[in-house]
Amino acid sequence: MKGSLSIVGYGLSAIGPGIGIGLIFAAYINGVARQPEVRGQLQTIAFIGFALAEALALLGLVFGFVFT
Repeated sequence: MKGSLSIVGYGLSAIGPGIGIGLIFAAYINGVARQPEVRGQLQTIAFIGFALAEALALLGLVFGFVFT
């Protein structure tokens, strides 16, 4: 029972970063479409946001294995 609960927890922890990454790159595309000259600055910020959001999914995976 406890193992299946951690699988559900990982599934839920993967949904949040997935949505977050979509929002980050939607804002990046919107920003570049409005001001193409700031593409480099926005790209750096988008990649940092992507890395932080992806780290949340990896933490959810690790915690799923640790607390089972």
